[in-house]
Amino acid sequence: MRQTLIVSTRGQITLPADIRKQFGIKSGEPVIIEDRNGELVLKPATVMEVEMYSPEQVAEWDEQDRLSDAQRKAVLNRLSKRAAKVAKKRS
Repeated sequence: MRQTLIVSTRGQITLPADIRKQFGIKSGEPVIIEDRNGELVLKPATVMEVEMYSPEQVAEWDEQDRLSDAQRKAVLNRLSKRAAKVAKKRS
């Protein structure tokens, strides 16, 4: 679908109602415009809330996820066995 839009003196364009409806663009919602090899591409944007975590929260999660020496040894053992299998298949 191709439509001609007029740019206002303030650099604004009005998206036709049928286009807004087709793409679910509502008043006040963000859109993305990008230059794609000399063409302007306009598409709906999704805004996601970003949660910020304190250094204390991150440190707590790191501590909870820390492997014991036995767990670390078991993981490294499995990885070395897998690497040996891959190396054997390649030779």
